[in-house]
Amino acid sequence: MDIQQLISFDQHLLLSLNGSDSLFWDGFMWIVTSTKTWIPAALTLLYIIFKNNKWQQGVLIIFMIALVILLADQTASGICKPFFARYRPTHDPEIMYLVDTVNNYRGGLYGFISSHASNTFGVAMLISLIVGNTWLTITMFLWAAIPTYSRIYLGVHYPGDIFFGAIDGLICGVLVFLLYRFICRRFFTQQRYISAQYTQNGYSVQSIGVLTLVLLLTYFFAVIWGMMVSKNMYF
Repeated sequence: MDIQQLISFDQHLLLSLNGSDSLFWDGFMWIVTSTKTWIPAALTLLYIIFKNNKWQQGVLIIFMIALVILLADQTASGICKPFFARYRPTHDPEIMYLVDTVNNYRGGLYGFISSHASNTFGVAMLISLIVGNTWLTITMFLWAAIPTYSRIYLGVHYPGDIFFGAIDGLICGVLVFLLYRFICRRFFTQQRYISAQYTQNGYSVQSIGVLTLVLLLTYFFAVIWGMMVSKNMYF
C-alpha cells in the first residue's frame, strides 16, 4: 500500500467517523474538546500530587507535566505541522465540503500531527507511570481517548493525525518519566508500598478514587451542558 492509498483510506475513515445527525453528540463533543472543561480534573490532580508527595517532589512532578506538554506540543505544532503541511479535513480541497462541522469550527490550516492527541496522551502516560496504579491508568487513557476522538468528530483532524499524535505523546511521556525517575533516584528517597491502601509508588487509593469521581462528574457535566449548548448551536 503506497502513501496515496494510505491518504485515501484516512480520508474515507474520517468521513465515516466525522459528525452525526445528533444535536446531542454535537453539543457533547463541542464541550469535551474544550480544554476549559478539564480544569476541575487538573486541579484535582494537583491536589493529589501534593497530598501524596513532599512539596519538593510535588513541584518536580508539576515541572515534568509542563515539560511533557511543552515537548509534545512543540513536536506536533512546532515541527510536524509546518514540515508535513498536511491540510486539516476542514481545509483539504479534496473533501472540505464533505466534512461535517460544529459551530463552523474549522481549526488552523494544518493538522498533522494532532497536538491535542500529543498533549493528552503524553500527560496520561506520564501520570500513569508516576502513580503506578492500573485503575488510574485506565482512567487516564480513557480521558485522553474521548476528547481526542472529538477532534475527528468535529472534522478538524484525520484519524492518522490522531494516531501519530498519540504515538508522539506516548513517546514524550515515557522520555519525561525516565528523566523524572533519574532525578528522583538522585535526590529523593524512594519507597515501595505494599499496603492495599496505596499504589506501589505511594499514592493513596482513596485519592485515585477522588480523581476518577471528578472525571466522571466532568463527563456528566459535559452531557448536561452539551444538551443545553446544542439547542442554540445552529441558531
